[in-house]
Amino acid sequence: MGRAGTGTWGAAVAVAVAGPLLLLLLLARPPPGAAGDSQKGDVRLVSEQFSQSPQKLSFYSWYGSARLFHFRVPPDAVLLRWLLQVSWGSSPTCTNVEITVYFRYGAPPVINPLGTSFPANTSVQPSFFIKMLQSNASVNISHPAPGDWFVVAHLPPSSQKIEVKDFVPTCAYVFQPDMLVVRVVEVSVLEPDVPLPQNLLSHPSYLKIFVPKYTQELRLELQGCVSNGSLGCPVRLTVGSATLPSNFQKVLTCTGPTQACRLLLPSPPWDRWLQVTAKSLAGPHVSVAFSAVAALTACRVWNMNVQPLLPSSLNQSCNISTGLMSPSPSYQDQGRNSRLGNGPFCLMSYAVTREDVDVVSVRFRPLDRVLVLVQSDTPSVMQLYLNTGMDSGGSLTISLWANQSLITKNSWVVACVNAASPFLSFNTSLNCTTAFFQGYPLFLSASSREANLIIPYPETDTWYLSLQLVCPESPEECVEAVVFMESALSLVPCLHDCGPYGQCLLLRRHGYLYAGCSCKAGWRGWSCTDNSTAQTVAQQKAAALLLTLSNLLFLAPIAVSVYRSLLVEAAVYTYTMFFSTFYHACDQPGEAVLCILNYDTLQYCDFLGSGVSMWVTILCMARLKAALKYVLYLLGTLVFAMSLQLDRRGAWNTMGPCLFAFVVMVTMWVYRCGHRRQCYPTSWQRWVFYLLPGISMATVALAIYTSMMTSDNYYYTHSIWHMLLAGSAAFLLPPRDKHTEPWACSKKLTCHYQICKNHREELYTVT
Repeated sequence: MGRAGTGTWGAAVAVAVAGPLLLLLLLARPPPGAAGDSQKGDVRLVSEQFSQSPQKLSFYSWYGSARLFHFRVPPDAVLLRWLLQVSWGSSPTCTNVEITVYFRYGAPPVINPLGTSFPANTSVQPSFFIKMLQSNASVNISHPAPGDWFVVAHLPPSSQKIEVKDFVPTCAYVFQPDMLVVRVVEVSVLEPDVPLPQNLLSHPSYLKIFVPKYTQELRLELQGCVSNGSLGCPVRLTVGSATLPSNFQKVLTCTGPTQACRLLLPSPPWDRWLQVTAKSLAGPHVSVAFSAVAALTACRVWNMNVQPLLPSSLNQSCNISTGLMSPSPSYQDQGRNSRLGNGPFCLMSYAVTREDVDVVSVRFRPLDRVLVLVQSDTPSVMQLYLNTGMDSGGSLTISLWANQSLITKNSWVVACVNAASPFLSFNTSLNCTTAFFQGYPLFLSASSREANLIIPYPETDTWYLSLQLVCPESPEECVEAVVFMESALSLVPCLHDCGPYGQCLLLRRHGYLYAGCSCKAGWRGWSCTDNSTAQTVAQQKAAALLLTLSNLLFLAPIAVSVYRSLLVEAAVYTYTMFFSTFYHACDQPGEAVLCILNYDTLQYCDFLGSGVSMWVTILCMARLKAALKYVLYLLGTLVFAMSLQLDRRGAWNTMGPCLFAFVVMVTMWVYRCGHRRQCYPTSWQRWVFYLLPGISMATVALAIYTSMMTSDNYYYTHSIWHMLLAGSAAFLLPPRDKHTEPWACSKKLTCHYQICKNHREELYTVT
């Protein structure tokens, strides 16, 4: 079965789960938005299907571990159906897990599976999601909004265990959503103040009206409604498009005997088509006739950036030092009366300059850097253009400051942030709700002169910031009051670059870019601000010291190698100790960090040194002839360099060459056993005091590395891995030949170079 959850969702969304024949059954069923036999044979409807390449799901740890899908819904759609399919292998490790799928219109869903906290002043809407417990599911949305739709899916939160790639079999869960859209090809256009006759019988009527910019109010009315020749209006009118996670469609049910049925929409979405669907409630064989009438109330705009340039306003002065336009007394009177010329003004518009800084990084500032004048009778509005299609992957940050001396004790400055159209009804309500959008309110007062708002992943649209001065207790105090506001408006990839304990990463799905924070040192949350599981500074320093100083145990195999004239092995251990130390010094979050080279370079050198150290140790134990041994050293190093470049974290990229070296060593030991007619090595002291301790340490180190490391104990277990690896190398290195002087390279060449004495190992007995 499947379960759905969200903060707000209604009848426009339906969730279903079926078996393997789901796709065929869904394609054969009629659209739920026009359920029943009445919709069969409606030639105005056509269906289209869209698909994207599947993606492998991951267990959730941060937003980058979720898989994002981006779709575009065409205009005039009456039904959107998501067909969700999950497939996995037949391996015993594959079990039926719960998969969470999120849906959102206009921007990627803001999700919080771990229940972490968001930064202060962050406004987050509840997400709409379903939980899939089977391999197929579907989600139906009636009258979806055209434009960008996003789907995000992930497996349950990860166990924090650090898995070694390719070491143990894992199950791959592959997720693929398909989008089926049913849209109308014949839509009647409803023109303002022009009655449009309609006759409903078995099919609904699909209408649309264009709402121009600066529309203050939209009124829809059904006139002359009759049903089978008698009075009455059994009609359900659905206005607007469905969005997720919140659905603000307006449904008007006209069932009374009156011939007129009205719907009033304040601040409808500007500069777009508005869908209207009329459906009969009188039954399949009852005719309902009516006339649809739409009336638009235009909004007169006072452009504050242009007004000072008009000839009638040449007497105004401009404060150059602050960038503030100082209005003349006549200007102030006109603003308070909200009238100039033919009628009232509904808003004062401030032009805003958009400055693209980088990917998902934009700055907004009022034109000429003027301050924003806020009064009590007319809202001041700024437009923020976030409609490029690439602006929804960041965070919209808004900061407002009021003049220290202009807000009185009983007055408030109320700001509303809305998409599609501004909130203009401050005199009747302060809920910041427009016709189809619930805005974000901000309040400034004499005691709190600053307000901040953070909106993660804002919807792709034109956003509006509306401000007005209100005096709820004594309105007369606001008549003459004027407040000047400063603002800082920007779109950033990550808030504060995820702070000192996080890294802001740019993620990509096809051509769409979005940002997310990857946290460290136990910090969590959307912007790495949740310190409920964070490490203290002392713990961070202790972890850094453990991971770096534990590499000093490589001094033991270095000293043993030099003492036994194994200079190549000593050089490899020195290389490993150096780069492992500084890689882990650079890999630390927060304050305890030191990077002498690029992080990626240090990581590559650390992985290369670890692999080559094991390679040379095992081959050195094989006691090959010098020429063959050094050839294998070089070839192994080249193989490690190539394999780590292909896949740095693949287990077999390191274990494969080491297993080959182990086979070579065992072969040589078995050969010597057969050649000498006795066990090799021959000395029991060598087995008890060197080989068995070294093999035990290597076995424990391998067990810790492959099965015991987690994100919480990484600092301790990985430090133990360093010490065991270094200790095993010191124990497993073969002994010095009896005829070789310790610390010595005795043979001099005529060119004044020194080389270690070459020898034939079969001349001496190995102990």
